[in-house]
Amino acid sequence: MPVPAYPASDFPERPTAIVTGAASERGIGRATAHRLARDGWAVAVLDLDGAASEAVADRITEETGMPALGLGVDIADEQAVIDAVARIDAGLPQLVGVVNNAGISSPTPFTEVGTEEWKRVFDVNVHGTYFATREAVKVFRRHSLGRIVNVSSASAERGGGVYGRAAYCGSKAALLGMARTWARELGEYGITANCVAPGSIDTDIMGGRLSDERKTFLLQELPVGRVGTVEDVAGGIAYLLGRDGGYLTGVTLDINGGSHIA
Repeated sequence: MPVPAYPASDFPERPTAIVTGAASERGIGRATAHRLARDGWAVAVLDLDGAASEAVADRITEETGMPALGLGVDIADEQAVIDAVARIDAGLPQLVGVVNNAGISSPTPFTEVGTEEWKRVFDVNVHGTYFATREAVKVFRRHSLGRIVNVSSASAERGGGVYGRAAYCGSKAALLGMARTWARELGEYGITANCVAPGSIDTDIMGGRLSDERKTFLLQELPVGRVGTVEDVAGGIAYLLGRDGGYLTGVTLDINGGSHIA
């Protein structure tokens, strides 16, 4: 018999979420970790930079009083992810959410991209997402409750963008299909799986490639008249993870200022 998803009233009072790639100072992951803590989540901050992860976790606890754990993890390393999730499961409140945010970009056109770069991008963006989600789902199934959010990209939907080319767009498109498959296969265990697809967001990655001329052009095209912030994306992720998100699955939330209709 399928196991029904938890109604909002049965959602843990203090759930835990894993956020990968959450140590970058101006990144979506860090903003999401802080937003979730303000919403009452315990947070596990995973990033390649262990010292930065610990600093973010310490800041979260200092500012919100919520438990937080910062771990240095290469999510492309399967065993490192297994060990990290086991530590999170043992040391923090009930694990309910995983935000697959960690990713790397690639500005190289398809005709120029080499095998090494292609594999490097997919190892982090796709295989790392698989490892983190697989281990989290083992915990979710024990409790018949889980929320998965993949951070994809508008570039995956449009076939390119400000900085993403073939390897990046292909890897981010894979996250859309993975989430929809997980939504279909894991729903009976009380697990939802969704994506956010950010457009032009003011992050460290974007900032290095967004010229003033390109930014002016984007603003002319965007109905909202501004480049997005990491907080815009964090708010969408928080909704999909939260108590009110239990009847949303297989959804891609386009956080792009209306660029698809421009």
